Amino acid sequence: MNCNRALLQISSIGAGVFVSICLASTVATATAKNQDTAASVVADQVRSQGFPCKNPSSAERIEAESAPNQTVYLLTCEDMTYRVLLIPDQAAEVAKVD
Repeated sequence: MNCNRALLQISSIGAGVFVSICLASTVATATAKNQDTAASVVADQVRSQGFPCKNPSSAERIEAESAPNQTVYLLTCEDMTYRVLLIPDQAAEVAKVD
């Protein structure tokens, strides 16, 4: 009986490790996809307002400057970097960063 309990505990630990590895992989993939999605969305907004943005490579959220319903991103494009403030139902505030 004790042998069965030990085997069950080992199996449970192994399953837990496996699930943890799968979740970590999924989170890493989701983070990369979210980064690509954020860059595309922010770049589309910037372009719609007349700013050039070829091949957006990243859009990093700036937590210190963001507030509820006012999200600030640092958008990196091929030839330019922008600071973009997104506010729902309004035009974005776009500023070139040197």
